[in-house]
Amino acid sequence: MEYNVNRYLNLLTAENKKHNLVSRRNFDEEILKHVEDSQIILQFEDLNNKRIVDIGSGAGFPALVLAIRSPESHFTLVESDLKKKNFLSKVVEELDLPNVEVVRERAELLGHHNFYRNKFNICTSRAVAQINVMLEYGLPLLVLGGEMWLWKGRNYPQEIEDAQNALNLLGGKLDSIHQYTLMGEKDRAIIIIKKVGHTPQRYPRRVGIPSKRPL
Repeated sequence: MEYNVNRYLNLLTAENKKHNLVSRRNFDEEILKHVEDSQIILQFEDLNNKRIVDIGSGAGFPALVLAIRSPESHFTLVESDLKKKNFLSKVVEELDLPNVEVVRERAELLGHHNFYRNKFNICTSRAVAQINVMLEYGLPLLVLGGEMWLWKGRNYPQEIEDAQNALNLLGGKLDSIHQYTLMGEKDRAIIIIKKVGHTPQRYPRRVGIPSKRPL
C-alpha cells in the first residue's frame, strides 16, 4: 500500500508541473499534509466493504489515498474538471486500482441518475463547499443510514449552524464530530452526517443553484 501511495505522489508531482493541480508553494510539505489529512478518518471509522462516493475529487485527496488503503471497498470519484478527471483516470490505470471508478459529472446531475442515487454507504468530500451545499450534493446519493464525511477547518461550528435547514429538508442528522490536529495545525474536524430520512426527489436542484442559493 505504501508503495502505491508513493507512486501516486510521484505521478502527482509530475502532473503538477504541467497543470498545477495542487499549490506549488511548499509543495513537498503540503503533499505530505494532504496525505495525512486524507487518511486521518481511518483512525475513527471502518471502511471495510463499503461503497464510497467522493465529490470534487480534484487531485485525489482524500479518495485516492483511501482507495489505496482500503482495497476491499469500492470508490466512485466525481470530478467535473476534464484535466483533473484525466489525471485521476491515469492514476487508476497506472496503479491498477480495480476498486476505483472515475466519473466526469456535476454532482447536481449525478444525484438524479438512477445508477448513483441512493446507492452509496459513504460520501466523502474535502474542502469543496460549505456543509449546507455539500448536503444537497451528497445526501441524494446515500442509502438510508449512509454517512457523509466532510473535512472542515476552524469555521465548522458556524457551518453546522448554517446547515440546519438543509439537514431538515434533505433527511440528514449530525452524527458526530471528530476533532484532530494535523502536523501542528489545530481546529480541524471531520463532520459525520447520517442520512436518517428520504431525500425529496427534487434535490439536488439544477446545476449551480445549490452553491448560489444554499438551503
